[in-house]
Amino acid sequence: MTNTPLAGSRSAGRSDLTWLVALAASLWGLSALWRGPLAKEYPALAIVFWEHLVLVVLVSPWIVPAVRRLLASSTRTKVSVLVIGAGSSALATTLFTAAFRMGDPITPQVLQKLQPLIALALAALLLGERLKRSFAYFAVPAIVGAWLLAFADPLGVSVASATAAALAVGAAALWAAGTVLGRAASAELSFSDLTALRFSVGLLTLLALSGATSTSLAIGMDAVPNILLLAVFPGLLALLLYYRALGRTPASRATLAELAFPLTAAVVGVVALDATLAGSQWLGFAIVLVSVVGLAVHEHRSERPSVAVPDRADEALVPTDR
Repeated sequence: MTNTPLAGSRSAGRSDLTWLVALAASLWGLSALWRGPLAKEYPALAIVFWEHLVLVVLVSPWIVPAVRRLLASSTRTKVSVLVIGAGSSALATTLFTAAFRMGDPITPQVLQKLQPLIALALAALLLGERLKRSFAYFAVPAIVGAWLLAFADPLGVSVASATAAALAVGAAALWAAGTVLGRAASAELSFSDLTALRFSVGLLTLLALSGATSTSLAIGMDAVPNILLLAVFPGLLALLLYYRALGRTPASRATLAELAFPLTAAVVGVVALDATLAGSQWLGFAIVLVSVVGLAVHEHRSERPSVAVPDRADEALVPTDR
């Protein structure tokens, strides 16, 4: 199983899968339904450990082939997988889960507003992606809208919300790195390889963190249904769709599509978790929605896409010895 390479700006626009990245990100936004209640009862590390254990069991048929291909890959891809598994999967999800204990069901999720900024810098540095001026027409409103959506009072942030925000921003930074490095690794690994390796490395990292911090991994039987639902939907299904799309979607474009995550989170928070949004937050919701959809439509139809990318993902990688 291999990823289809990009074939220049115009063909990349026609085969672009930005919409699939947005769909995967929407599934992540459902996680509050199960992660929020669990975070009130158990340590974040324990929740994320059991979530990863279920995921590793589900992808176990892919693990051995994925490891073989990883061993045959370049040093850059090996490092990318390590950062994705340990940082973007294990540590980021733990920080994100801890944020639910500190804040409301919406704020930890919508604070992914910093992720595009970090990912754009990394994509330009590592992948050779060039952003045209028209990209700002979508990026700037999306980031402003995400800020409005994050805080009821966008000019005044309380200590409690700032603590949750710090955890969420840390997760956002690690997820941004995962977006860019996942795009880089997709030059040599399939989306099933990346999914299996992400969860496997993440599980080993969580075991190490548990031992280093003496954190109990025990949970009650009442937590099992929520763990299973969390692993299957915003976990495995979302990641499969995400990595399937990432090989044919520039990292800088994908990270804006991921703002569908806080949009879904806001809807879930209001409808299912009795959270409320201020008028400015609804305005931010609308701005982000228009920006994300507008970018996807523009990149699919335009003769001059906003993101210029190398013809192939592997051409963006600096040659290394295997």
